[in-house]
Amino acid sequence: MKSYYLRLFQHAKWANRRVLTLLQSLSAPPEKARRVFAHLLAAEQVWLTRLRGEDSSHLEIWPDYSLEKCAAQVEANAAGYRRYLEALTDDTLNATITYRNSKGVEFSNSAADTLTHVGLHGSHHRGQIAQTIRNAGFEPVSVDFIIFVREGL
Repeated sequence: MKSYYLRLFQHAKWANRRVLTLLQSLSAPPEKARRVFAHLLAAEQVWLTRLRGEDSSHLEIWPDYSLEKCAAQVEANAAGYRRYLEALTDDTLNATITYRNSKGVEFSNSAADTLTHVGLHGSHHRGQIAQTIRNAGFEPVSVDFIIFVREGL
């Protein structure tokens, strides 16, 4: 199972870098695309903080990150998840984490379910970003998992 999550987050890093590169290349990237990308990255950070058993209440869910801040967050998230996943064991993967959401409500989920959520949440928002890019008259990048695989990553 550990290898599955390592692969899932390798894909997320690759996909986030591709989206970032596209947004940086546009003369006028759509504001909505940047805001959704900032949210995706902030949510990855929030969930990693929760997975580590730390308080995430000080972290914004919808921050107003510049593309420069997004670039730094892409790399920080990738490194943080890599460290977390490399230390992962079957016990920690199946362990329950308890955290408070942004409204202060307490929840408990397994680390495995939380990691799956983070991967799917990112894919969902990268799809929204692609649609926003297309609606603005630009061509989105493909961040499909199968493209990642075809590139031998």
